[in-house]
Amino acid sequence: MAIHVLDEANHCLNCKNPQCQKGCPISTPIPKVIRLMLDGKLDEAGWTLFENNPLTTVCSLVCNHENQCEGHCVLGRKGAPVHFSVIENYISTTYSSKMVKGPAPSNGMRAAIIGSGPAGLTIAVILARKGYQVTIFEGKEKIGGVLRYGIPEFRLPKSVLDDFEYRHLLLKDIKVRPNTTIGADISIDDLFRDGYKAIFVGTGVWKPNMLHIKGETLGHVHFGINYLNSPDNYHLGERVIVIGAGNAAMDVARTALRHGVRYLQCFSRNSTVAASKHEFDYAVLEGVEFFYCKAPVEITDEGVIFADVIEHEDGSVEQIPDTEKLYPADSVIVSISQGPMNRLVKNTEGLEADERGLLVTDERGHTTKPGIFASGDVVNGARTVVEAVAHSKGVAEAMDEYMQSL
Repeated sequence: MAIHVLDEANHCLNCKNPQCQKGCPISTPIPKVIRLMLDGKLDEAGWTLFENNPLTTVCSLVCNHENQCEGHCVLGRKGAPVHFSVIENYISTTYSSKMVKGPAPSNGMRAAIIGSGPAGLTIAVILARKGYQVTIFEGKEKIGGVLRYGIPEFRLPKSVLDDFEYRHLLLKDIKVRPNTTIGADISIDDLFRDGYKAIFVGTGVWKPNMLHIKGETLGHVHFGINYLNSPDNYHLGERVIVIGAGNAAMDVARTALRHGVRYLQCFSRNSTVAASKHEFDYAVLEGVEFFYCKAPVEITDEGVIFADVIEHEDGSVEQIPDTEKLYPADSVIVSISQGPMNRLVKNTEGLEADERGLLVTDERGHTTKPGIFASGDVVNGARTVVEAVAHSKGVAEAMDEYMQSL
C-alpha cells in the first residue's frame, strides 16, 4: 500500500494555487501535507491533518472525494487526479498510533456536548485542546452517531471509531456518558445547574422522512436509517425494493445485498440518482437494479405500486395517469432522508426550531437560548461528514469566546 501511496504523492504538482484545497469543505492543506510526507516528515504531516480536522481518518474513507479534493485536482482535467483520499488515510492511520498526549491543563470550566456524531466529536476535541473539562452525553451505547449507526461497516470500519475514542477522548480525559438522553431524565437546566458553562447540541437527524402513502405501516416496510442502525436484526427475504436514490439509499442497498438479499431494486422519482457517481457505480457493480421516473403510489403485501412520472426542468415531477404497476417485493425499505427529533426543543424553554424542526442558530452556532450552541445536521439537515466538521470548527471557537467572557 505504501508504494501506491508514494506513487500518488509523487504525481502531485504542488500547485501554488491548489484547487484541491479549494474543493475541500474544510480546506485541508493538501499540497503541504503531501510535501511533508515526501520530505520524510510523516509525523508532521499527520499532526497537520489532525490539527485541521480531528476526523481526518474518517473523512479519508467517507468523503465524496470525486466532487471535492480529487474532483478539483488539475490533473483530473486530462487524466487521473491525485487520489488524496488514499494518501490521507495512510498518513492519518499511521500517525494515529503515535497520538498518546494526555489532557491539556484544565482551565477550570466545564462544557457539555449532546450527541457524539461528527459535529459533537469535533467540538469535544477542540474544546479539550483548550483545557475545558468536556462531557459527551450520547443517547446510544457507543460514540459515533451517524458514523457508527448510519454508515455501513464496509465503508467505515467500527475499529476506526474505537481508535478515535481512545486517542481523542479517553487520552484527553473527555468523559462520555452513553445511553443518556438529554431532554428526558436530564434537562438542559440540570446541566447549567451542575456548572457547565456552555452546552453544544449535535443530536443529528434520526427521524425518518415518510412517504405518507397507503401501506407504509405494514410489517414488511422499514426505514433506511433504522435498518442501517442494526441490519443483523432484519429478515428481509430474497427480493427487496429500496425507495430513494441518495447516498444513504446506496448504503441500504449494498448492506442488504451483504445480508443475503438476492434481488434488490432501487427506485428514483427523477431521471437520475442523487447519490455520488462513486456510490452509484459500486451499487450497479454489486447487482442493484435501478428504475427512474417512478413515484410510489401504494405499498401492498405483495410489493409496491409505482406510477410513471414526467420530470420537469425545475426538478418537479408530474404523475402520468393510468401507468400504475405492481413491483413485487418481500420487503420494502424507505430511504428518503431524515429530520431531527424534537424532544429537546419541546422540553427546553427558549430553544427554538424552524418549521422543519431544525434548530435556529446564527452563522456561529448561537441558538436562541444563551449558552447553548448547535451545528451539524440538527441545524443544516442531512449533510456530509466533512461539512459538519468544518461548520463545527467555527462553532467551537464561538463557544470558547462565550465561556471566556463569563
